[in-house]
Amino acid sequence: MTNQTFEQLKKTYESGRTRPLAWRRAQLNALRRLVTENRDAFVSSAMADLGKPAAETVLMELNLVAGEAQFVRNRLSLWTARHPKAMHWMLQPAAGWTIAEPKGVVLIISPWNYPVLLALEPMADALAAGNAVCLKPSELSPNTSKLLAELVPQYLDSEAVRVVEGGPKETGELLKCPFNHIFYTGGGHVGKIVMRAAAEHLTPVTLELGGKSPCFVDRTADINVAARRIAWGKFTNAGQTCVAPDYVLATPDVAEALAERIAAAITEFYGEDPKASPDFGRIINDRHFERLCKLLPVGTVPPEEPSSPLVQVASAVGAAMDMVGRRFNAVTTGRGGAGEMAGSANNAAKPTAGSNMAAADDGATASAAVEPSEIHKVPGVFDLAGRIVCGGKVDRAARYIAPTVLYGTSPDAPVMKEEIFGPILPILVVEDAESAIRFINKRSRPLAAYVFSRDHEVRLTFERQTSSGALGYSLPLGHLLSSRLPFGGVGASGIGTYHGKAGFLTFSHVKTVVTKPQFPDTLRLVYPPFNEAKAKLFDIIAKFS
Repeated sequence: MTNQTFEQLKKTYESGRTRPLAWRRAQLNALRRLVTENRDAFVSSAMADLGKPAAETVLMELNLVAGEAQFVRNRLSLWTARHPKAMHWMLQPAAGWTIAEPKGVVLIISPWNYPVLLALEPMADALAAGNAVCLKPSELSPNTSKLLAELVPQYLDSEAVRVVEGGPKETGELLKCPFNHIFYTGGGHVGKIVMRAAAEHLTPVTLELGGKSPCFVDRTADINVAARRIAWGKFTNAGQTCVAPDYVLATPDVAEALAERIAAAITEFYGEDPKASPDFGRIINDRHFERLCKLLPVGTVPPEEPSSPLVQVASAVGAAMDMVGRRFNAVTTGRGGAGEMAGSANNAAKPTAGSNMAAADDGATASAAVEPSEIHKVPGVFDLAGRIVCGGKVDRAARYIAPTVLYGTSPDAPVMKEEIFGPILPILVVEDAESAIRFINKRSRPLAAYVFSRDHEVRLTFERQTSSGALGYSLPLGHLLSSRLPFGGVGASGIGTYHGKAGFLTFSHVKTVVTKPQFPDTLRLVYPPFNEAKAKLFDIIAKFS
């Protein structure tokens, strides 16, 4: 079935049907109608899949898809036109230009966390570039996947745009087909599988992955504004956003106050009981719910009801031993105290421009060694995950995890070993901006990094000495919302970009074209045989080149 789908799309593309600008504009207009005329249906499907609030679905998905389709449609004439390029004087008379042509038949594999946006936004860019498109939505958001499979053929050219539903089996079959480009959004593990499969056909790929996006805050920031923006960026979609702040690095003079202010912002946004708020979502499935529960401090989440009193006792003993072990590790690793760490930080070597990025290894893991001067041990915090400032409440049946702020988290905590992708925000106390930069650069390059500081030198240092897909000053998620800004990762967080013109170019081949009249044939001067006169001519040309 998947091979038949590919062959049909290939046949349509080779017929030239997708190339005319009139066809592209018609498809983009239809895509806008698809999301605007079916708003309620998409809201319902996202609610069923993710418990996603209606406002989030409209603002963060449907409106962005409609905006992207209109943005690229209005600029097609400019982007597809010939762009003249100057030719070398030796070749004159001659002319050269570039022109963007479609890549062919492209595959878009979309994730579950923004099941409409991350399926249809890259599709808008692919259609603008004149490609035939195969869309594979995530099976983890089945209601939205089914809705897309129903609506796409009703609005778009069914012979040039197809939706293939299914799980890993169907995805694997699609990856065996020789697509001309593969666009994948998701985790790094599957991203490697996609890249290996693409290599069999030398197919170019765009990988939009993720990572642990850091957020630095110092005393110069407006703490109230920082707290609200961090809370908004983190807890939108219940933290299931690839560019959400994953953890906070705060200086000692603001860290605890910031944690309290973020907790206050959570109450401001979602009320005293976020579970009852219509504006707070749920975790996608039981597997991710249990994974997130293991990142919380020991004893926070009650275990599932054991089957017998003996198992109950064993579970209680195991939890107690785990807690003792964590406390012992926290005490032993923290000896010397925060004061000693602060003192040693003053003698730490300052980073030099360009050195940190060169030292950062894209394959670095979150468990990289940490210099004692980088992270402060917070007195009275014994669990590596930190102290719960707010949240920590869960409901397995509803797949609900309250917006949770952890203060005094250790870099060795489980919550710091993987991308969280949920409503848990650890706050680590870091000596200063230089320590924060060292900490960040020892880990894989993130999809985004955020800085809340009014200090120009601090901001400039982050810009020059860290590498991330994007950098936001006092603004999380901002680059995700603009068609004018390229969106993509670097290193382990992704390959390639899209949105607006960047997306159009991702799905295009920019072809170079040159022309030279046959008369006069000035190239006779460089034809063999090469005699002494021509050798002198070459020397003269070299001097003026």
